[in-house]
Amino acid sequence: MRDSRAEAERWRRQAENDLEFGRIAVREGFFAQACVIAQQSAEKALKSMAYAAGERVVLGHSLVELVGRLRAPEPAVSDLMEVAGILDQYYVATRYPSGLPGGTPFEAFSARQAREAISATERFLALVRAADRPPPTV
Repeated sequence: MRDSRAEAERWRRQAENDLEFGRIAVREGFFAQACVIAQQSAEKALKSMAYAAGERVVLGHSLVELVGRLRAPEPAVSDLMEVAGILDQYYVATRYPSGLPGGTPFEAFSARQAREAISATERFLALVRAADRPPPTV
């Protein structure tokens, strides 16, 4: 496996690219897809942080669980627990008709939900970027 910093960078870059795609999905009216890509982008951002913290293998898809694991090396991640829970709700329901009690995901998710999901993911990536900066010199 690559070194942890290089792996962290790969995951961050993919998270950034996914977020850009999510913005396009919102603009074009693909709201369910924007919600799931927001969740996926946030997941990749958190996995980037885990690799940067030295983890060698980062498994799992729950943002809540990833936030819980990252609290020790990066305490600021705790501020994202609530939005992690919201985004986790988009992991299945936005992709599969069987994830909803009726209808289909593309009919069920709104522009507001998609915009809020993208905004939440921007917070995850902002934290990753901030954590990646070297501390200021005194």
